[in-house]
Amino acid sequence: MATDDTITFFHSPNTRSTGVRILLAELNAPHELHILNMKAGEQRQPAYLAINPMGKVPAIRHRGELVTEQVAIYIYLADLFPAAGLTPALDDRRRGPYLRWLTYYAACFEPAVVDRAMKRDPAGPAMSPYGDYDTMLKTLTDQIAKGPYLLGDRMTAADVLWGTALGWTTHFKLVPELAVITDYIKRITSRPAVGKVNALEARLAAEHAAVANKDTAPAH
Repeated sequence: MATDDTITFFHSPNTRSTGVRILLAELNAPHELHILNMKAGEQRQPAYLAINPMGKVPAIRHRGELVTEQVAIYIYLADLFPAAGLTPALDDRRRGPYLRWLTYYAACFEPAVVDRAMKRDPAGPAMSPYGDYDTMLKTLTDQIAKGPYLLGDRMTAADVLWGTALGWTTHFKLVPELAVITDYIKRITSRPAVGKVNALEARLAAEHAAVANKDTAPAH
């Protein structure tokens, strides 16, 4: 890409944007990292709210336009770098399933996981976006079991999203550590890009925590 095509990536460690950072690494995508310290509340400051009024990460700015929402960012970035091979082309028969599983994350998985975390019953069948938790999860695990990736032998950006998401949801016991899930997580997290980003994230999170602790320490 040309110099004026720089991707600005708004990011905070140990958040949903960690997966986008991994995707950027997998794509070998040049970008400018704009870090927000959420422990210090920078995402709620006017400077960032002027960019994303929701105060959320991830967000990217490219060619003068803002893109927010995880799934939109994954689709956008993978399509922007087709040579990386992480997205089926528009005329590829796998394009539909690829979009299905990306969207399933936002439309079904996250609402179900949030309800479970909050110990809330789902809405009635006519209102719930995911039906019920067990059916939602079985639909996913049945697909993963076909393996090794969501679309079979080909890894895509959808696997970066799901590998990251299942990693943190199993860690917090929001998703059971079934063998089919843990094996899938291992396939994704064993990739060099993931290890590299996770090491960077750990250092960045420690720096942010140190700043937050310093700011809240009582004066002597």
